[in-house]
Amino acid sequence: MQIEVDPLSAVPIYQQIRDRIIEAVASGRLAPGDQLSSVRALAVAFGINVATVAKAYDALRQEGVIRTNQKSGSVVARGPGSGPASAAFIDQWMPRLTTLLAEAVAQGLPPGAIIARTRTVLDQFADPKDSRP
Repeated sequence: MQIEVDPLSAVPIYQQIRDRIIEAVASGRLAPGDQLSSVRALAVAFGINVATVAKAYDALRQEGVIRTNQKSGSVVARGPGSGPASAAFIDQWMPRLTTLLAEAVAQGLPPGAIIARTRTVLDQFADPKDSRP
């Protein structure tokens, strides 16, 4: 699994790690059952504190994207074909989506442009077997 983080970014490193793993799952580069690097190995690879990676993995675990146990370490638990999202996830996700869309509107993007850009991003995660419009 190849993850890139920008230590100079305003986005905290743990959030960058979390976001890159989510993107890898959404795009199919990581699938349910795939093993993730250990917290320690990823921390060493980035030259960062183990607690930073642990915070990213904890967020992913709380979101149900990964599961961890002492024997097998951390593995991907969900992916695009894992079935519908839980109501709890949707309840937590909607406020973030609302804020993200509000940012675009507040910056002057018209609804059509927001939808077009959203479609462009979603198309990057499209399942080739998905025949929906």
